[in-house]
Amino acid sequence: MDRSAKIPRPVPIPAARDVLELLKPVTWFPPMWAFFCGVMSSGAGLDGRWWFLLGGVLLAGPMVCGTSQAVNDWYDRHVDAINQPERPIPSGRIAGRWGLYVALIGSALSLLLGAALGFWVFIATIVGLLCAWGYSAPPFRFKMSGWVGPAVVGLSYEGLSWFTGASVMSGGLPDTRVLIVILLYSLGAHGIMTLNDFKAVEGDTAMGVRSLPVTLGVANAARLACAVMAVPQIVVIALLFNWGLGISALAVCVLLAMQFVFMRRLLTDPNKYAPWYNATGVSSYVFGMLAAALGLGGWI
Repeated sequence: MDRSAKIPRPVPIPAARDVLELLKPVTWFPPMWAFFCGVMSSGAGLDGRWWFLLGGVLLAGPMVCGTSQAVNDWYDRHVDAINQPERPIPSGRIAGRWGLYVALIGSALSLLLGAALGFWVFIATIVGLLCAWGYSAPPFRFKMSGWVGPAVVGLSYEGLSWFTGASVMSGGLPDTRVLIVILLYSLGAHGIMTLNDFKAVEGDTAMGVRSLPVTLGVANAARLACAVMAVPQIVVIALLFNWGLGISALAVCVLLAMQFVFMRRLLTDPNKYAPWYNATGVSSYVFGMLAAALGLGGWI
Protein backbone atom coordinates (compact mmCIF):
# COMPACT_ATOMS: atom_id res chain seq x y z
CA MET A 1 0.00 0.00 0.00
CA ASP A 2 1.38 3.41 -1.00
CA ARG A 3 1.24 5.46 2.21
CA SER A 4 2.99 8.45 0.61
CA ALA A 5 -0.12 9.37 -1.34
CA LYS A 6 -1.93 10.11 1.92
CA ILE A 7 0.65 12.56 3.23
CA PRO A 8 -0.30 16.12 2.22
CA ARG A 9 2.45 18.22 0.79
CA PRO A 10 3.35 21.25 2.92
CA VAL A 11 2.24 24.55 1.41
CA PRO A 12 5.31 26.74 0.86
CA ILE A 13 5.52 30.18 2.41
CA PRO A 14 5.02 32.68 -0.45
CA ALA A 15 7.93 34.73 -1.69
CA ALA A 16 8.09 38.37 -0.62
CA ARG A 17 7.81 39.58 -4.22
CA ASP A 18 4.57 37.61 -4.68
CA VAL A 19 3.09 39.02 -1.47
CA LEU A 20 4.02 42.51 -2.65
CA GLU A 21 2.26 41.86 -5.97
CA LEU A 22 -0.80 40.63 -4.06
CA LEU A 23 -0.89 43.92 -2.13
CA LYS A 24 -0.90 45.91 -5.43
CA PRO A 25 1.34 48.90 -4.66
CA VAL A 26 -0.13 50.83 -7.60
CA THR A 27 -3.38 51.17 -5.61
CA TRP A 28 -1.71 52.76 -2.59
CA PHE A 29 -1.32 56.22 -4.12
CA PRO A 30 -4.96 57.48 -3.81
CA PRO A 31 -5.27 56.87 -0.05
CA MET A 32 -1.74 58.17 0.53
CA TRP A 33 -2.64 61.35 -1.38
CA ALA A 34 -5.81 61.73 0.69
CA PHE A 35 -3.73 61.18 3.82
CA PHE A 36 -1.40 63.99 2.70
CA CYS A 37 -4.45 66.23 2.22
CA GLY A 38 -5.45 65.39 5.77
CA VAL A 39 -2.02 66.36 7.04
CA MET A 40 -2.22 69.71 5.25
CA SER A 41 -5.79 70.40 6.40
CA SER A 42 -4.79 69.98 10.04
CA GLY A 43 -2.56 73.06 9.86
CA ALA A 44 -0.17 71.40 12.30
CA GLY A 45 3.59 71.64 11.99
CA LEU A 46 5.76 68.56 11.62
CA ASP A 47 7.99 69.26 14.61
CA GLY A 48 7.92 66.27 16.91
CA ARG A 49 5.37 64.40 14.77
CA TRP A 50 7.55 62.89 12.06
CA TRP A 51 7.06 59.38 13.40
CA PHE A 52 3.30 59.87 13.45
CA LEU A 53 3.45 61.13 9.86
CA LEU A 54 5.49 58.17 8.63
CA GLY A 55 3.29 55.74 10.55
CA GLY A 56 0.17 57.27 9.03
CA VAL A 57 1.55 57.00 5.49
CA LEU A 58 2.37 53.34 6.14
CA LEU A 59 -1.10 52.76 7.59
CA ALA A 60 -3.03 54.42 4.75
CA GLY A 61 -1.08 52.81 1.90
CA PRO A 62 0.67 49.45 2.41
CA MET A 63 -1.26 48.41 5.51
CA VAL A 64 -4.98 49.12 5.13
CA CYS A 65 -5.10 49.58 1.34
CA GLY A 66 -2.72 46.66 0.77
CA THR A 67 -4.77 44.47 3.08
CA SER A 68 -7.95 45.38 1.19
CA GLN A 69 -6.31 44.18 -2.03
CA ALA A 70 -5.34 40.87 -0.43
CA VAL A 71 -8.91 40.42 0.85
CA ASN A 72 -10.31 41.19 -2.60
CA ASP A 73 -7.96 38.79 -4.39
CA TRP A 74 -8.70 35.98 -1.94
CA TYR A 75 -12.47 36.19 -2.35
CA ASP A 76 -12.20 36.74 -6.12
CA ARG A 77 -9.67 33.97 -6.68
CA HIS A 78 -12.12 31.83 -8.66
CA VAL A 79 -12.98 34.73 -10.97
CA ASP A 80 -9.31 35.67 -11.32
CA ALA A 81 -8.55 32.07 -12.31
CA ILE A 82 -10.54 32.84 -15.48
CA ASN A 83 -9.86 36.52 -16.07
CA GLN A 84 -6.38 36.99 -14.54
CA PRO A 85 -4.76 33.56 -14.10
CA GLU A 86 -1.35 35.22 -13.78
CA ARG A 87 -2.29 36.80 -10.42
CA PRO A 88 -0.41 35.39 -7.39
CA ILE A 89 -3.25 33.29 -5.97
CA PRO A 90 -4.69 31.61 -9.11
CA SER A 91 -1.20 31.09 -10.52
CA GLY A 92 -0.26 29.08 -7.44
CA ARG A 93 2.57 31.39 -6.41
CA ILE A 94 0.58 32.09 -3.24
CA ALA A 95 -0.77 28.63 -2.57
CA GLY A 96 -3.16 27.03 -0.11
CA ARG A 97 -4.80 29.51 2.24
CA TRP A 98 -1.85 31.88 2.33
CA GLY A 99 -3.85 34.57 0.52
CA LEU A 100 -6.31 34.59 3.43
CA TYR A 101 -3.49 34.48 5.96
CA VAL A 102 -1.85 37.55 4.37
CA ALA A 103 -5.17 39.42 4.64
CA LEU A 104 -5.61 38.43 8.29
CA ILE A 105 -2.01 39.30 9.21
CA GLY A 106 -2.34 42.64 7.41
CA SER A 107 -5.54 43.38 9.32
CA ALA A 108 -3.93 42.60 12.68
CA LEU A 109 -0.83 44.70 11.96
CA SER A 110 -3.00 47.58 10.74
CA LEU A 111 -4.97 47.55 13.99
CA LEU A 112 -1.78 47.56 16.05
CA LEU A 113 -0.35 50.47 14.12
CA GLY A 114 -3.65 52.38 14.20
CA ALA A 115 -3.84 51.95 17.97
CA ALA A 116 -0.29 53.26 18.34
CA LEU A 117 -1.17 56.40 16.37
CA GLY A 118 -4.08 57.49 18.53
CA PHE A 119 -7.69 56.78 19.46
CA TRP A 120 -9.37 58.37 16.44
CA VAL A 121 -6.85 56.84 14.04
CA PHE A 122 -7.62 53.46 15.60
CA ILE A 123 -11.36 54.01 15.08
CA ALA A 124 -10.73 54.99 11.44
CA THR A 125 -8.60 51.87 10.99
CA ILE A 126 -11.39 49.66 12.31
CA VAL A 127 -13.91 51.26 9.96
CA GLY A 128 -11.50 50.98 7.02
CA LEU A 129 -10.90 47.28 7.64
CA LEU A 130 -14.61 46.61 8.06
CA CYS A 131 -15.16 48.30 4.70
CA ALA A 132 -12.36 46.25 3.13
CA TRP A 133 -13.73 42.91 4.31
CA GLY A 134 -17.37 43.86 3.73
CA TYR A 135 -16.57 45.00 0.18
CA SER A 136 -15.26 41.61 -0.91
CA ALA A 137 -16.27 38.96 1.62
CA PRO A 138 -19.65 37.23 1.89
CA PRO A 139 -22.29 37.67 3.09
CA PHE A 140 -22.03 41.41 2.43
CA ARG A 141 -20.06 41.62 -0.86
CA PHE A 142 -20.71 45.35 -1.20
CA LYS A 143 -18.92 45.26 -4.56
CA MET A 144 -21.94 43.53 -6.07
CA SER A 145 -23.93 46.80 -5.82
CA GLY A 146 -23.19 49.77 -8.05
CA TRP A 147 -24.51 52.09 -5.35
CA VAL A 148 -23.01 50.65 -2.17
CA GLY A 149 -19.69 49.39 -3.56
CA PRO A 150 -18.39 52.73 -4.91
CA ALA A 151 -19.60 54.51 -1.78
CA VAL A 152 -17.60 52.14 0.44
CA VAL A 153 -14.46 52.55 -1.67
CA GLY A 154 -14.85 56.33 -1.80
CA LEU A 155 -15.25 56.49 1.97
CA SER A 156 -12.20 54.28 2.53
CA TYR A 157 -9.80 55.67 -0.05
CA GLU A 158 -10.61 59.36 0.29
CA GLY A 159 -12.54 60.00 3.50
CA LEU A 160 -10.89 57.73 6.05
CA SER A 161 -7.41 58.37 4.70
CA TRP A 162 -7.95 62.14 4.88
CA PHE A 163 -9.42 61.77 8.37
CA THR A 164 -6.39 59.71 9.43
CA GLY A 165 -3.95 62.34 8.18
CA ALA A 166 -5.76 65.15 9.96
CA SER A 167 -6.13 63.16 13.17
CA VAL A 168 -2.50 61.99 13.20
CA MET A 169 -1.23 65.55 13.00
CA SER A 170 -3.77 67.21 15.30
CA GLY A 171 -3.60 64.44 17.88
CA GLY A 172 -7.38 64.23 18.14
CA LEU A 173 -10.65 64.69 16.29
CA PRO A 174 -10.24 67.01 13.27
CA ASP A 175 -11.95 70.40 13.04
CA THR A 176 -15.64 70.36 12.07
CA ARG A 177 -14.93 72.21 8.81
CA VAL A 178 -12.40 69.54 7.88
CA LEU A 179 -14.91 66.79 8.62
CA ILE A 180 -17.51 68.43 6.37
CA VAL A 181 -15.09 68.73 3.45
CA ILE A 182 -13.94 65.13 3.99
CA LEU A 183 -17.54 63.95 3.71
CA LEU A 184 -18.17 65.97 0.56
CA TYR A 185 -15.07 64.72 -1.26
CA SER A 186 -15.90 61.15 -0.18
CA LEU A 187 -19.33 61.51 -1.77
CA GLY A 188 -17.79 62.87 -4.96
CA ALA A 189 -15.40 59.91 -5.11
CA HIS A 190 -18.45 57.70 -5.76
CA GLY A 191 -18.41 59.06 -9.31
CA ILE A 192 -14.73 58.21 -9.75
CA MET A 193 -15.38 54.63 -8.69
CA THR A 194 -18.30 54.39 -11.13
CA LEU A 195 -16.03 55.44 -13.99
CA ASN A 196 -13.62 52.67 -13.01
CA ASP A 197 -16.44 50.16 -13.60
CA PHE A 198 -16.70 51.00 -17.30
CA LYS A 199 -13.79 48.75 -18.18
CA ALA A 200 -15.51 45.67 -16.74
CA VAL A 201 -19.07 45.93 -18.05
CA GLU A 202 -19.00 42.60 -19.89
CA GLY A 203 -17.39 40.73 -17.03
CA ASP A 204 -19.69 42.34 -14.44
CA THR A 205 -22.73 41.41 -16.51
CA ALA A 206 -21.58 37.79 -16.73
CA MET A 207 -20.80 37.58 -13.00
CA GLY A 208 -24.00 39.30 -11.85
CA VAL A 209 -22.25 42.41 -10.51
CA ARG A 210 -24.82 45.20 -10.60
CA SER A 211 -22.49 48.10 -11.29
CA LEU A 212 -24.12 51.32 -12.45
CA PRO A 213 -22.84 50.97 -16.04
CA VAL A 214 -24.56 47.57 -16.08
CA THR A 215 -27.86 48.63 -14.50
CA LEU A 216 -28.19 52.15 -15.93
CA GLY A 217 -26.27 51.77 -19.17
CA VAL A 218 -22.89 53.32 -19.88
CA ALA A 219 -24.19 56.70 -21.07
CA ASN A 220 -26.51 57.28 -18.10
CA ALA A 221 -23.89 56.03 -15.64
CA ALA A 222 -21.36 58.49 -17.09
CA ARG A 223 -23.78 61.42 -16.70
CA LEU A 224 -24.54 60.39 -13.13
CA ALA A 225 -20.83 59.99 -12.30
CA CYS A 226 -20.10 63.49 -13.58
CA ALA A 227 -22.92 64.98 -11.52
CA VAL A 228 -21.87 63.08 -8.40
CA MET A 229 -18.31 64.40 -8.76
CA ALA A 230 -19.31 67.98 -9.53
CA VAL A 231 -22.06 68.75 -6.99
CA PRO A 232 -19.99 68.13 -3.83
CA GLN A 233 -17.20 70.30 -5.23
CA ILE A 234 -19.66 73.13 -5.85
CA VAL A 235 -20.72 72.87 -2.21
CA VAL A 236 -17.05 72.84 -1.13
CA ILE A 237 -16.41 76.03 -3.12
CA ALA A 238 -19.39 77.76 -1.52
CA LEU A 239 -18.28 76.70 1.96
CA LEU A 240 -14.69 77.82 1.43
CA PHE A 241 -15.89 81.27 0.32
CA ASN A 242 -18.21 81.43 3.33
CA TRP A 243 -15.32 80.55 5.66
CA GLY A 244 -13.19 83.34 4.19
CA LEU A 245 -10.83 80.98 2.35
CA GLY A 246 -11.11 82.80 -0.99
CA ILE A 247 -7.82 81.68 -2.56
CA SER A 248 -8.56 78.04 -1.79
CA ALA A 249 -12.11 78.41 -3.13
CA LEU A 250 -10.88 80.00 -6.38
CA ALA A 251 -8.35 77.21 -6.87
CA VAL A 252 -11.03 74.54 -6.48
CA CYS A 253 -13.30 76.54 -8.80
CA VAL A 254 -10.65 76.64 -11.56
CA LEU A 255 -9.99 72.91 -11.19
CA LEU A 256 -13.72 72.16 -11.35
CA ALA A 257 -14.03 74.28 -14.50
CA MET A 258 -11.27 72.15 -16.04
CA GLN A 259 -13.23 69.04 -15.11
CA PHE A 260 -16.32 70.38 -16.87
CA VAL A 261 -14.27 70.72 -20.07
CA PHE A 262 -12.97 67.16 -19.68
CA MET A 263 -16.47 65.87 -18.89
CA ARG A 264 -17.81 67.17 -22.20
CA ARG A 265 -15.34 64.96 -24.04
CA LEU A 266 -15.96 62.02 -21.70
CA LEU A 267 -19.70 62.08 -22.37
CA THR A 268 -19.24 61.86 -26.14
CA ASP A 269 -17.95 58.27 -25.73
CA PRO A 270 -17.66 57.12 -22.09
CA ASN A 271 -16.22 53.70 -22.93
CA LYS A 272 -13.46 55.23 -25.02
CA TYR A 273 -12.62 58.24 -22.88
CA ALA A 274 -13.05 56.89 -19.33
CA PRO A 275 -9.32 55.98 -19.01
CA TRP A 276 -8.41 59.39 -20.45
CA TYR A 277 -10.70 61.12 -17.98
CA ASN A 278 -9.10 59.22 -15.10
CA ALA A 279 -5.80 60.82 -16.09
CA THR A 280 -7.22 64.33 -16.57
CA GLY A 281 -10.51 64.94 -14.77
CA VAL A 282 -9.73 62.78 -11.76
CA SER A 283 -6.32 64.43 -11.44
CA SER A 284 -8.07 67.81 -11.34
CA TYR A 285 -10.44 66.43 -8.69
CA VAL A 286 -7.66 65.29 -6.36
CA PHE A 287 -5.68 68.52 -6.85
CA GLY A 288 -8.87 70.27 -5.78
CA MET A 289 -8.80 68.18 -2.62
CA LEU A 290 -5.31 69.47 -1.93
CA ALA A 291 -6.31 73.08 -2.65
CA ALA A 292 -9.18 72.77 -0.16
CA ALA A 293 -6.88 71.15 2.40
CA LEU A 294 -4.29 73.92 2.08
CA GLY A 295 -6.98 76.52 2.70
CA LEU A 296 -8.38 74.68 5.71
CA GLY A 297 -4.91 74.32 7.18
CA GLY A 298 -4.16 78.02 6.75
CA TRP A 299 -1.37 77.46 4.23
CA ILE A 300 -2.98 79.65 1.55
